[in-house]
Amino acid sequence: MAETVSTGVLTKESAARDITIGVSTGSTTAVSTGSTAGPAGTRVRYYEAGEATDPVVVLLHGSGPGATGWSNFSGNIAAIAEAGFRVLAPDMPGWGDSDAVATVDMDHDRDLVGFLDALDIPAAALVGNSMGGHTAIRFATLHPERVTHLVTMGASLGRGRQKSLFTPADGPSEGLKVLVQAYRDPSPENMKALVEIMTFDKERFATPELTRARSEAALARPDHLRNYVEGLAHGAPIPIRVDRDAVPDITAPTLLIHGKDDRVLPYEVTLWLLANIPNSRAMLLNQCGHWAMIEHAAEFNRLVVDFLSHN
Repeated sequence: MAETVSTGVLTKESAARDITIGVSTGSTTAVSTGSTAGPAGTRVRYYEAGEATDPVVVLLHGSGPGATGWSNFSGNIAAIAEAGFRVLAPDMPGWGDSDAVATVDMDHDRDLVGFLDALDIPAAALVGNSMGGHTAIRFATLHPERVTHLVTMGASLGRGRQKSLFTPADGPSEGLKVLVQAYRDPSPENMKALVEIMTFDKERFATPELTRARSEAALARPDHLRNYVEGLAHGAPIPIRVDRDAVPDITAPTLLIHGKDDRVLPYEVTLWLLANIPNSRAMLLNQCGHWAMIEHAAEFNRLVVDFLSHN
C-alpha cells in the first residue's frame, strides 16, 4: 500500500495514487502515479492525505465534465485529514485520470466496493456530492456494515425521482441541461456557463482561469466525454439507481447538506432524505449553489469534521 501523505506538503502531485480494482487474484496493491492497469482490472486514480491508522473518509465527486476527486475536493482534503482522518478522494471510473468505462458497463457501487477492498478498508465514512451522493446513499443501503457515517451535498436520487412539490417537473433541471451541453462541447464558454449555474457567487468562481482549466481537463479525456454523451440513452451518469424503498433502512448517522440556491438538484431531495433516513439531520446553506464543499469550504469542513467526530 502507498504511504499516506503529510498534509503539510499536500499538492495534487504528492497526494496522487493509482490502484487497480477488480483484480480476481487478490494481489491488488496501490502503486505510484503513472502505472497502468492490467487486463483483469480497472485503474483508478485517487488522492490521499492523513495517517494510515486514522478513521477513513472517502470523498465522492459529482458527474460534471472535468470532475475529479481533486477538482471537487482540493479545498477539503487537507482540512479533514488534519482533524485526524485518513482521506481518500478517487476519480471514479469514467472520470478524471481513471480508466474509461461505457455507461452500460458502469456500476458505481461495484467500483466503490472494489476500491475499498483493494485498499483493505472494511468500513469508511462516505461523503458524496451530487452523483457521489447517490453512490454513497446506494452503498449505505447495500452494505450498511461498511458505512460508519454518511454525508451528502446536493445529492441525487437518479432519474425518475418522486413528484416535485417546489420545482418544475417537466424534464432535466436548468443546471443539468447546461451540464450536458458542456459534455457535448466543453469549450471555455460552456464551462463558464456550467460553473455559473453550479455556484451562487459567480464572480468569485466563474473566472477565466478556472473555466479554462476545467475545459482543458475535460478535453484531455475525449473518451470520457464520448462515453457520457453516448450513455445518456442508458441513464448516464447513474445507470443503476438506488432502491428508494431501502433508504429508510439506512442505519449510519447521516448529515445532509444542500445549497438553497442549487439549480442542478433541488433541495427538496434533501428534505425527502431527511424524512426517510431515521438518524439524519440537514443543513440548508443560503447563498450556495450545487457545490457546497467549494463555495463554503471552511464551513463545510467544520460541519463534516464535527459530525464525524461526535456521531
